[in-house]
Formats: sequence, structure tokens, C-alpha cells
Amino acid sequence: MLLFEINGESQAARRSAARGRYDLNLILAATLLASLGVIMVASSSIAVADGQHIGAFYYLKRHLLFLALGLVAFAVAARTELSFLERHAGALMLAGFLLLLLVFVPVIGVRVNGARRWLRLGLTFQSVEAVKIILVVYMASYLVRHRDNVQTRFLGVVKPLGIAALLVGLLLLQPDFGSAMLLMSVTVGMVWLGGARVRDLAFIGALVTPLLAGAALSQDYRVKRLTSFLDPWADPFKDGFQLTQALIAIGRGEWLGVGLGASVQKLFYLPEAHTDFILAVIAEELGFAGIVLVLGLFAWLVGRGFLLGLRAVEQNRRFAGYCAFGVSLMIALQALVSIGVNLGVLPTKGLTLPLISSGGSSVIMTCAAIGLLVRVSYELTRADEAMMQAIAARQFAGVRP
Repeated sequence: MLLFEINGESQAARRSAARGRYDLNLILAATLLASLGVIMVASSSIAVADGQHIGAFYYLKRHLLFLALGLVAFAVAARTELSFLERHAGALMLAGFLLLLLVFVPVIGVRVNGARRWLRLGLTFQSVEAVKIILVVYMASYLVRHRDNVQTRFLGVVKPLGIAALLVGLLLLQPDFGSAMLLMSVTVGMVWLGGARVRDLAFIGALVTPLLAGAALSQDYRVKRLTSFLDPWADPFKDGFQLTQALIAIGRGEWLGVGLGASVQKLFYLPEAHTDFILAVIAEELGFAGIVLVLGLFAWLVGRGFLLGLRAVEQNRRFAGYCAFGVSLMIALQALVSIGVNLGVLPTKGLTLPLISSGGSSVIMTCAAIGLLVRVSYELTRADEAMMQAIAARQFAGVRP
């Protein structure tokens, strides 16, 4: 209550509750990426669906369904108080471990092409997609609770990396090497942004790198992926087939592309044209300009996320800041890996292009991650509004009769 007097009578006026605002730049960037995704999924999947005799627009309809579910996940995340997530970060991490373990249960887990990565929950759901957000929330909570230890002690850095290593171990058993490396990279990035000493991270990296190299070389198909991208033309009809077809598509696009819908490579030449290699179709149909457009939209989205994180840390709202950093890192690294694979500068990984590639759980959880970013922007502007109201109240109290 704010008390003041008018004509000798004491009256009270209730300040209006502080209200935040959602970052329209984030929402617009994500909307443009998702809209581009709808157009390109429609273009790249028609031939695939028609060849499978499931209806030309099957994958487009499926993608739109998951986008609709993603909007629900976005709304839930955008309306969830960050304090609630911070209090329950430990329970969420336990749920994440459970999700990764459930894929090994025969009735619930689904094996596809020799890998156990999916759960049958009405719709098929890839558990690691939820674990990505859970890890970001847990690491943000850990960095707030153990800030001094992370910044000054070696053990403070080892503990969060140890948690991530357990997740990585479960992912390697599925196996899912690409997601495992993504989670570990995001964890290292968050710990570094949380103030960890570079020498501690470098020492741990020197110890862990041989183990990761051993895991990468332990399976023949991983070795082939690591070596084939160096010279895909050495075996263009077997190990290098995916990459050579992607490079042909990119080369055909030149500057402005061959035209929307006019791709030749998507007609049963380029595998996974609507998922892992959708950027190659974008490059063929929209050319170099299309690649620049995709990079620009991701730079806009991720840049806004990092700015929110910096602003939150400056306001000493560290949990919000670390969540923003984590989500931005996750989206940026996944996008860079997907783009790098399509361009032939990285080995082939099973990572989709966020918000653009056709997918189920990936689309839903990416929308939820954007919702978390938007929630950070809401709470920051709400805090600013509350501060302005407090300043106005003090000024009014100082000049009242």
C-alpha cells in the first residue's frame, strides 16, 4: 500500500502489479525460422512421401502437427516462473536420467536402425530432446548455488561435468554420439560462462579428449563418418554418398538457387532431404542467398538470447542469465553442426536444423526452449517495471505534504 493524504484525510492507493513484456525480437526470429521450415519441409518431403505411398503431404501435415504441439510447449514454458524451475532443478534432472533409461525398456523403448533413442508415448518421442532443456535448467541452478566453488576450485568444475558425463554415457549406449557431444559442449560452455577458470577446463579437457576419441573410434560406422567427410568423392556411392549428394545440391544452387520446389537432388538422390540434409535443399532451391538467410535468422535469435543472458547477469538474476546462455548455446551449436555437416566441414551427425528440419520431439522441445528464453525476457522487464514503480513511490513519498 502507498499512503498519502488529501484534504487532511488519509487514503491508500494500491500500486498496480509490475508486468513484464515478452521479447518480440525473439518471437519474430523464431517465427521466421519456423515459417521457413514449413515451406522447405513441404518442398523437400513431397517426393519422399509420394514414393512411400503415404500421401504427398504426409510429412508436411506431421510437421504442422508437431509445430502446433510446440506452440503449446512454448506457451507453457513462457508462463512458468523461473523460480519454480530453479527450486525443482534436481527433480528435473532425475526425470532426465529416467527418460534416458526408459529407452532401454523393451515395451516402451523403440529401436530404429539399431539405435534405442525413442520412447513410445502415444507419439514417438526422442528423450534426449527433453534432456537438453533439463540439463540447461539444472546447470543454471548449479552455477547459482555453487558459484564460488566453480570459480575458485577444481572440484567445483568437476561436479557439473561429471553429471553431464553420466548423461553422455547413457547416450553413447543408445548410441547417440552427436547428441552426447552436444550436451557436453553446452555444459562446458555454461561452466565457462559461469566463471570457471580456463586452466581447470583445459586440464579436464586433456583428460577427457582421449576417452572421447576412443568412443568415436570404437565403432566402424563412426570411423567411416569421421573419415568419409574428408574426401567423400573417394567412395561416392557408399560411405560418401550422403555428403556428395548434398554438395551437388549446394553447387547447383549457386547464388540465387534453381527456384523453390525445383530441386533435383531431393528426388530420391539426397537421403534425409527433409530432416538432416534440409539445408542442402535450401541451398539448391534458394542458393547462397538462402544459406545467408538461415545463418542471419539464427544469428538474430541466438544473439538476442545472449544479450538477455548478459542483461540478467548484470542485474544479478544469475539463474535467468545462465538459462538464457544455455538455451542460446544449445540452439547455436546444434545449428552450426547441422550446417557444417551439410557443407561437408563436419562429420555426419544425426542432428536436425532447429525449427526448420522436419521432426517431432525436436520441434516440440525447441519451441519449449524458445519459450524459456521468452520467459527470461518477461521476468527481466517485470523486474525493471517493479524497480521503476519503487523509485516512483519513493519520490512520491518524499514530496507528499
